[in-house]
Amino acid sequence: MDDSTARTDVSPVLTDMPRYEGPATTAPSHTQARQPFKLPKVNVALFLLTLLTTTMAGADMAGADVTLTDPHSLANLAAGLSFSIPLMLILGSHEMGHYIFSRRYGVNATPPYFIPLPFPSFSLIGTLGAFILMKSPPRTRRAMFDIGAAGPWFGMVIALPAVIIGLKLSQVTPLDNSQGGLQLGNSMLFWGISRVMLGVDPNSVNVNLHPIAFAGWLGLFVTTLNLLPVGQLDGGHVMYALFGGRWHRVISRVALLACLLMVLIPFVLRMDFWGGWLFWFVLLLFLGLGHPSTVDADTPLTGSRRWAAWATIVLFIVTFSQVPFSFEAPSQRPKGQIYNAILHRTAVERGVAHRLVLGG
Repeated sequence: MDDSTARTDVSPVLTDMPRYEGPATTAPSHTQARQPFKLPKVNVALFLLTLLTTTMAGADMAGADVTLTDPHSLANLAAGLSFSIPLMLILGSHEMGHYIFSRRYGVNATPPYFIPLPFPSFSLIGTLGAFILMKSPPRTRRAMFDIGAAGPWFGMVIALPAVIIGLKLSQVTPLDNSQGGLQLGNSMLFWGISRVMLGVDPNSVNVNLHPIAFAGWLGLFVTTLNLLPVGQLDGGHVMYALFGGRWHRVISRVALLACLLMVLIPFVLRMDFWGGWLFWFVLLLFLGLGHPSTVDADTPLTGSRRWAAWATIVLFIVTFSQVPFSFEAPSQRPKGQIYNAILHRTAVERGVAHRLVLGG
């Protein structure tokens, strides 16, 4: 069955990973004409705005004050490029993975839309990410897997070098947890890379985290969120392609319950937790747990694609952190192996200085 043949009567639904609604129906036996590549002005404008807001965020982290109303301060934007460029490359690569494979299978999809956030705002990084719109669904489970998994893997191609290079550029100092601050959670993959790149016991030192490393850490975090095995997230597409619709429904409900329990259980036990999982519980309920059937819903993944699907599940496991963000009060020693991004402001510099603390 031709992967590139897809029905065209489905309304576009906006999400991080392109979604669509309605059951699949038998499509005419012809190949949908591939749409010529066009780069709408709105996509370019949103990209440039997001580049600006993330660069302002990076400059603020470096202690460089940038105010759009003060032309003289715009020169300080250069201080934020070491954060914004790798972050934009990671987000763009993720969405381009979806887009390239959508076009490969004849699925009508838009170029990426970036989401800028005014800086300063509730976001420290100046963006809410990016998304594409998919206006027709993939025809087979094989095409569904390729489109869904391409985003996380394309993003990792940039995120991993960013972590490696950024840690190499980071400064190792003696262990000192007295300042407290915002802590970045520790995934297995990030801990392992840190152990190799630093050349020292990560539990015995502080690391002044370079902006490139922080952008790479965010790339791993984005990968984790997208690979949650729920509904029509990237991970949901992988589950559907690998196990079929029946097991996808079961896995989605278990994962949704896990998001809730990762808040409730630590709260009851007075342990650290990330309240963002409660937000994702509500968001996933709103988006829905179901997954529309492909036209060919019976042909399973085989051969190398089946192995690639299991590798994608492993990718989710090694990038996952139960508490990606937490706050440690000053003069308190962090418990466990936790990465601290110390956000502090002094009388001399009003910017945000990030310090990665590997403490035991």
